[in-house]
Amino acid sequence: MINSKSAFILTTLILCFFIPILSKGEPIPFMMQLDRWEVLLPSIGISAMHMQLLHNGMVIMFDRTDFGVSNLSLPGGMCRFDPIDTAVKFDCSAHSVLYDVVSNTYRALKVQTDTWCSSGSVLPNGTLVQTGGYNDGERAARMFTPCGYSETCDWIEFPQYLAQRRWYATNQILPDGRIIVVGGRRQFNFEIFPRPDSHRYRGSRFDFLRETTDDSNENNLYPFVYLLPDGNLFVFANTRSIVFDYKRNRVVRELPEIPGRDPRNYPSSGSSILFPLDETKNVMEAEIMVCGGAPKEAFPRAKSQRGFTRATSTCGRLKLTGPNPIWEMETMPLPRVMGDMLLLPTGDIIIVNGAGAGTAGWENARDPVTRPVIYHSFDRRFSIMSASSRPRMYHSSAVLLPDGRVLVGGSNPHIYYNFTNVEYPTELSLEAYSPPYLSFTSDSIRPKILTNDNVVSYKRVFNVNFSIAQFLTIDLLSVRIVTPSFTTHSFAMNQRMVILKLLSVTHDGLTNSYKIDVMGPSTAEIAPPGYYMIFLVHAGIPSSGAWVQIE
Repeated sequence: MINSKSAFILTTLILCFFIPILSKGEPIPFMMQLDRWEVLLPSIGISAMHMQLLHNGMVIMFDRTDFGVSNLSLPGGMCRFDPIDTAVKFDCSAHSVLYDVVSNTYRALKVQTDTWCSSGSVLPNGTLVQTGGYNDGERAARMFTPCGYSETCDWIEFPQYLAQRRWYATNQILPDGRIIVVGGRRQFNFEIFPRPDSHRYRGSRFDFLRETTDDSNENNLYPFVYLLPDGNLFVFANTRSIVFDYKRNRVVRELPEIPGRDPRNYPSSGSSILFPLDETKNVMEAEIMVCGGAPKEAFPRAKSQRGFTRATSTCGRLKLTGPNPIWEMETMPLPRVMGDMLLLPTGDIIIVNGAGAGTAGWENARDPVTRPVIYHSFDRRFSIMSASSRPRMYHSSAVLLPDGRVLVGGSNPHIYYNFTNVEYPTELSLEAYSPPYLSFTSDSIRPKILTNDNVVSYKRVFNVNFSIAQFLTIDLLSVRIVTPSFTTHSFAMNQRMVILKLLSVTHDGLTNSYKIDVMGPSTAEIAPPGYYMIFLVHAGIPSSGAWVQIE
């Protein structure tokens, strides 16, 4: 074995030296790029406005039923009839697909009510609960329970289940496995799924959402909502944020307004993440980051065809566990609106998709930003990565896959499907982005999970067996669990990473195999029950993820 300092230098040289890094505003020249893009499928028949990775390795995607006829037929002669659909009342095309990551194939699913601009969370048993939408879908709850690719599972819908209409709302899984659904257009309230056993249930008033509305421009839709380790919620809308006790419906703490006063929520559409929660530290810290967006005048200016305002280039970090939280501002190398922020297995953050000018909305943006950036949270540096060949504008999405790639799809800035005579045609393709840690140059120090306990209990020890060609030092090994996000409209709902406490490492003595003992998460507030991907990260290089169920 080599010591920690030498290993860190080696890893830094491999991963960082050849990547353009923004350091004090100046990109460093580079010799070669270790990341890559790949077009997986030129068309899946629909535009992937919403995405959710399921614990069987499938990804469910859907757009909206009133885009018009899609490029994918429903199987077996199925059709949907909807007398109040605004586009096609009798439609034999699909608006949802189930994508098999391993085989790179997909099959059509049938969704009846309109899912446009809806929200979702996965229950502890792995069932996706999908809420709201538009028109006849605005109060619908839909459920999809994972099954094998060749089986016939499909959406089950409950058209009038929700207490209020939920269009542009946000979902968050709670410690007891229920789901809170927050806001939506002209909805200054929240509700709990499943609803209480009462036909009179109308949800709970939430005045913070009314206070953060910019009149007709709104700028507080799809609020950023996170479950904090103390059981309260962090809620960010427009430029303001609070710590909120949803059980007692009271604001626990009003936090400072983000500097610059540029709105960060739809339609100004920045993005946000909760930094990894680290169980190895003596004190649990919670910190969020908000990046990008658009100035307040951008939406009305684009809407009235007076031009496209440059997107916001700033990010703000806010540590919530300190006595006096203060925003620490940083500048991205590329201004971006409608970007998607995802946690990578390493704990770094990728920002992908979006535009350099304008806002969300029909035809409201220009200057597609095809280069993702990776933010290295430890040393607070951005790396500008390789460009995709395809613009991903309004209604694009992205999710992290178990193999460490980022799946990217969608983009339709038009009222209907539109493929000709427009600057940014409706995009039906799927791409995968491979970060530098997937380069073959790191294969010798990449862990491979061989076996692991499938079920993990709180505060209980569990085992993972792995192999590795060159094990450097235990100081460079960490164990992380990641919840798959429901991604739409620049926000990865329920996204969460927890760094678990590594207790011991045992070498079998004959091969390159090792066994580790790991402590399960402390509480359901830190890691709500459900399915997680577990990654081993060694010297900055992650394994592929395996699935564990926390209960």
